[in-house]
Amino acid sequence: MRVVVQRVKEASVSVSEKIIGLIDHGLVVFVSFVDDDTMDDLDWMSKKIINLRIFNDEDYKMNNSLLDVDGNILLISQFTLHASTKKGNRPSFIKAAKPDFANDMYQKFIRILEDKFGSSIQTGAFGANMKVCLVNDGPTTIIIDSRDRE
Repeated sequence: MRVVVQRVKEASVSVSEKIIGLIDHGLVVFVSFVDDDTMDDLDWMSKKIINLRIFNDEDYKMNNSLLDVDGNILLISQFTLHASTKKGNRPSFIKAAKPDFANDMYQKFIRILEDKFGSSIQTGAFGANMKVCLVNDGPTTIIIDSRDRE
């Protein structure tokens, strides 16, 4: 399981030119799964995202979490995070989870995030061609992989 977390001032996701997810300040989280991801990965990642201290405090130091700043989450599935560019110029997505498994994990991840966050989150549409608009704050972008657990 891999995520790209971006601290944003605002963000939205659209499908067929209709906005389906919208947040003001908070985190946009792009997520991709592999076939051997487990509930443990979902649990660990959800705690990591919600408690990640990447928001500025009164001294402009990154000491606050999403919970501290009353932020929001926009979660978007993006299998391309598991692209391999090792050979040639065309990415291979063989490492990404198969769609049925990935969608199941995505739905579970939504529920776990909402449970741990204590509020509903905004989402994209799994498997859809989405247009994502965001204003990255910082810019601050963090990549987290449940296999590394750094």
